[in-house]
Amino acid sequence: MKANPKRSESAASHVLRANSFRSLARPHWQAPRTGLQIAAINLIAVVLCCWAGTARANDETLTIAFAAEATQVDPTRTTAGVDDYFMNLFFERLLATNPELEHVNWLAEHWEMIEEGDRIRIDVKLREGVKFHNGDEMTAHDFRFAYDRMREPTSGVAVYVRYITDVEIHDDYRISLHLSQPDPTVVNSNMYIWAIPKNYFESVGDEGFQKHPVGTGPWKFVSRRPRDELVVERFDDYWNKDVMPGYKRLIIKIIPEDTTRVAAYKTGAVDWIDAVPPAQVKEFQSLPSTRVINLQAGNNLYINLNAIDRKSPFRDPRVRLAVAHAVDFDAIIEYVLFGQGIRTPQLAPGSLGYDPELKAHPYDPQKARELLKEAGYPDGIAINCYNLTTPREPYFKEVGETIYAYLAESGINCRIEQMEYGAWINAGRYNARPWMDGLQPTMWGHGLPGDPTVAWGGHMHSNGDGWGAYSYHSDSDIDRRVEELRRLMDEDERAEKIRELALLKHSLAAGGIPTYRPVITFAWRDTVSFNPWPGAYWRSMRQIRPCPSKDCRSTMKGD
Repeated sequence: MKANPKRSESAASHVLRANSFRSLARPHWQAPRTGLQIAAINLIAVVLCCWAGTARANDETLTIAFAAEATQVDPTRTTAGVDDYFMNLFFERLLATNPELEHVNWLAEHWEMIEEGDRIRIDVKLREGVKFHNGDEMTAHDFRFAYDRMREPTSGVAVYVRYITDVEIHDDYRISLHLSQPDPTVVNSNMYIWAIPKNYFESVGDEGFQKHPVGTGPWKFVSRRPRDELVVERFDDYWNKDVMPGYKRLIIKIIPEDTTRVAAYKTGAVDWIDAVPPAQVKEFQSLPSTRVINLQAGNNLYINLNAIDRKSPFRDPRVRLAVAHAVDFDAIIEYVLFGQGIRTPQLAPGSLGYDPELKAHPYDPQKARELLKEAGYPDGIAINCYNLTTPREPYFKEVGETIYAYLAESGINCRIEQMEYGAWINAGRYNARPWMDGLQPTMWGHGLPGDPTVAWGGHMHSNGDGWGAYSYHSDSDIDRRVEELRRLMDEDERAEKIRELALLKHSLAAGGIPTYRPVITFAWRDTVSFNPWPGAYWRSMRQIRPCPSKDCRSTMKGD
């Protein structure tokens, strides 16, 4: 795939450049079709036709489509945001974030934070009578069990309980979280510890739990065919009747390819889809009997750079800044994403510590070349670039390829390695081998409305002692600031420290180059009522119900 994204001052050249970006992002269904492609499309149509005949047997069953699927379903072992797509169906935490982005009591009936000198204790009263899907009652012992698993060396989520030194059990419904220091992310992450059924887990083991997860959530597991389908049923003993799903059964088809996923919706094979391709958002908005909502993702996307290898050119901040100046991210958002993205110089608007005065590095390929020359690379550099092909966010593959085309114009030449999700996310982990030895467009969830504290600790703090799981940067001053930020409980003080660190990060291009925050589009029939919750990046599927009339709408306003 080739593109010439070099900026031109002439209006005619600008139009040509815009068209080249549209071509780069153009989905396969818009390209001229060969006989083989037509045959393939006809085959898809036949399959979808047969599929549609069984997908919507009655109002008790809803068939939907996700563009990506979880890598695993154990909340104590997850390391990928995509895992939330499935985990949020089955599992719950002490607190939850509601559609209004408020932290609300959930499995915790109430809680209280108590200062004990320089330590913190959080006393929690659990809801009584909450059942797991296998009929066991949820108790304090289940949270202690989950906490112990999260603290194990093989856990990828220990960062969230870093300063929780103990989960003390007082009785079946009362626990205390003991913190060695103040840590605002405990509440911001809804106290993160999930309800995992201790007795069931110990009886089936890790492998059995992956094959048949059991939690307290609104949906219970029925069956799964990886890369194809997950089937769940409504948990009729679910404790919170106010947000019970209305359907008895939910069939989730995994359809990564945009063309096939869109065709599945248009033929009636599925009644709800995520990740509507940006190029087709306007079309979906005009489809009859279809509801559409655009929602800001909690993910902040950035370009990770290996700045620690002794021979890496990215050890020099001038080379990192050359990357920032070499790419026209505004054009990418406009022409590749069709406007479905929010430019983030460091943080997205609404995030804690967001600074509207901090502007992105301007697109300036001449400046990029000058910086490379100053750093001792007058002929440019050649690096490995790792590109995600799985649609974790809309058009992420095309965005990566456009970034590489821009970089080449400034003398930063990529040897591109295309990767599926599992290999791609493993490549970014600091302790994985082989590790990421060049450049990788990637992401880290900040949550909604947004807080970078945990993310920066993961990809900007030096690796070690549980920090920097995806960090290819090392700076003792930045490490000190990140650790200080993690201890600040006062929100105003934290916001000021975030602004200061964001400015420093920006000036050094430390911990990667921020790019944008995606806007995700969901579409569904007007025979379905869907009120999205922010968990699992709006895919929690809690309040989804049959709609008795054509006027039935989501209770949450889109756009």
